[in-house]
Amino acid sequence: MSQLYLLHKPYRVLSQFTDDQGRNTLASLIDVPDIYPAGRLDYDSEGLLLLSDDGELIHRISHPRHKQPKTYRVLVEGQPDDRALKALAEGVTLKDGPTRPAKVRRLTTSGLPERTPPLDPKRHPDTCWLELTISEGRNRQVRRMTAHVGHPTLRLVRVAIGPWRLDGLAPGQWQRQTLHAPKRPRGSAPTTRRRR
Repeated sequence: MSQLYLLHKPYRVLSQFTDDQGRNTLASLIDVPDIYPAGRLDYDSEGLLLLSDDGELIHRISHPRHKQPKTYRVLVEGQPDDRALKALAEGVTLKDGPTRPAKVRRLTTSGLPERTPPLDPKRHPDTCWLELTISEGRNRQVRRMTAHVGHPTLRLVRVAIGPWRLDGLAPGQWQRQTLHAPKRPRGSAPTTRRRR
């Protein structure tokens, strides 16, 4: 039996518990001792971050060999046409090689809370939300993929990792799940929940 913590990481929070530059860290959001993130989100990205005190579980979630699909809602500059979406879906070639095929679709709305601070609509008057699911996790991969097709990412929110979803968690909120299958991680119903 393992404990897994689902956290909605806000914008401009590091995916670690300490920082020698004084930036916001996970320590300001979750006060459970001896837990570590399974993977990371960039300082300027938001959304689902999984944490645990079980090193084997962290490895199973974060190691590329297990290919946990990750789903993001991405606000991009401009209006990607079908050709751009097809390129993302088939895979694009970045400096570190071609990406695997992805699932991509346009969204009419993100279904997400406003970011703090919000984007300035005067600086970015023409934007579009996409949902993108990838099965690999290179550094800043989604941002590099959308830039490659001519639509830089303005906001990036991870909404799912494998079977775990961000649903119901506002920025800064977290919940704990008890996992009963050590060989195949499957989330059970949340056992506790804490709101910030």
